[in-house]
Amino acid sequence: MTENKKIPVAIERFVLHWGEMGGFWGVNRSVAQIHALLMTTERPLTAEDIAGTLELARSNVSNSLKELQNWNLVRRVPIRGDRRDHFEAETDVWEVASRIAAGRKAKEIDPALETLRACVAEAEVDPTVHPVALKRLREMLEFTETIDRWYDQITTVARPKLMALLKLGARIAALSPAGK
Repeated sequence: MTENKKIPVAIERFVLHWGEMGGFWGVNRSVAQIHALLMTTERPLTAEDIAGTLELARSNVSNSLKELQNWNLVRRVPIRGDRRDHFEAETDVWEVASRIAAGRKAKEIDPALETLRACVAEAEVDPTVHPVALKRLREMLEFTETIDRWYDQITTVARPKLMALLKLGARIAALSPAGK
């Protein structure tokens, strides 16, 4: 049996906060807390280590690790001389953000686009749909398609260039003729 391990206050605060944030993003609190713990540990941990440290049920940890592996945020790593599974998180912040964004796009933007396209197509041939409703559906579709195209384009930008763009912030609007 693994005993509860004490973690530094700053790490505990981060783990608890990341768990809270996960709830806002539609991610189970335990999943987010495990991700935060693995992101801040210097070595891979076993599910037992995680359960003991976070005081979570072993079954909850197992299910959460599977979800994190599905998001490609956590991977199983072998440790010489130990037959147990050990886990480590992706620690490159850009990779983490990219993988989360790709997962969110697949779960939210892609289905929204499919639904909006179907709704617009149906509304265009339905004489009972008011023109105002059709206009608003088309605007929503156009906006969502724009976001989708932006995402596809931005994922091809090299990290250093993307970081420079992010640091520009709102000043980037001055580079666009429409931004003046």
